[in-house]
Amino acid sequence: MTIFDEIKISFKQGDILARLIYINLGVFILVKLVQVVTYLGNVPGLYNQLIHLLAVPASLSELARKPWTLFTYMFLHEGFLHILFNLLWFYWFGKIFTQFLDSRKVVGVYILGGLTGAGLYILAFNVFPVFNQSLNISIALGASAAVLAIVIAISAYAPNFELYLMFLGPVKLKYIALITVVIDVLSIASSNAGGHIAHLGGALYGYIFAMQMRKGNDISEGFTKVLASIGNYFKPGKKIKVTHRKKPPADDIQYNTKKRQYQEEVDTILDKIAKSGYNSLSKEEKEFLFRAKDN
Repeated sequence: MTIFDEIKISFKQGDILARLIYINLGVFILVKLVQVVTYLGNVPGLYNQLIHLLAVPASLSELARKPWTLFTYMFLHEGFLHILFNLLWFYWFGKIFTQFLDSRKVVGVYILGGLTGAGLYILAFNVFPVFNQSLNISIALGASAAVLAIVIAISAYAPNFELYLMFLGPVKLKYIALITVVIDVLSIASSNAGGHIAHLGGALYGYIFAMQMRKGNDISEGFTKVLASIGNYFKPGKKIKVTHRKKPPADDIQYNTKKRQYQEEVDTILDKIAKSGYNSLSKEEKEFLFRAKDN
């Protein structure tokens, strides 16, 4: 088995978080390979054309010619440190996200957060006079807005969940989120104003998503279903198997009832963590949650 076969298997068997990371890495490697080839061939213009083909422009006339960039920009990175920090944040907070919420919601929040970030970036550059001179040449790229949507979403959904940070000890997610947003707001008056505005757009979507989820409403559900339908369209067809329904035996009914009650107890404990933090759990609840992770 070659390394490419192993990567292919890992991509297929991994969760959506891993797949999004693979896609970002794959695009980054391909773009850097193109940069190497154009450098050796002394045709750097081709590399610049590729970047402008995938990055989202602030100009509405340019966007009309390249509408796909609203999606492609959030998977495009030029610098190694840029993609490194984005994917580290995405992995850390994505893991916490999947502890509380269905992993399938990750892709919806990621893409819709990225779209909201692009929308706020384009709106700001077309509204505020300070951007008039750079409007026609400004482009945005990177997963930061999409990643920040995940960060803020889980921080608002489980604000009292604690992370242990070096030199600081336990820090609640709500404080990490607040500091991140404040830094982006204060950094608007910088050389990367568009990037920080896009970050705030992603953060805005993440916050709205979390507030709605706490009310039981998944505002990304429709979009996630559309993506799932598209994905199923490209999957190989399966043979149809005809079966006859039978009334489930009493043992199955009892098993399903216990399973549902078990899941309800897990959800109750997770809600308690989201509202009051892990330390608010009783010894019995902590032991129950620990056993649940092994099931």
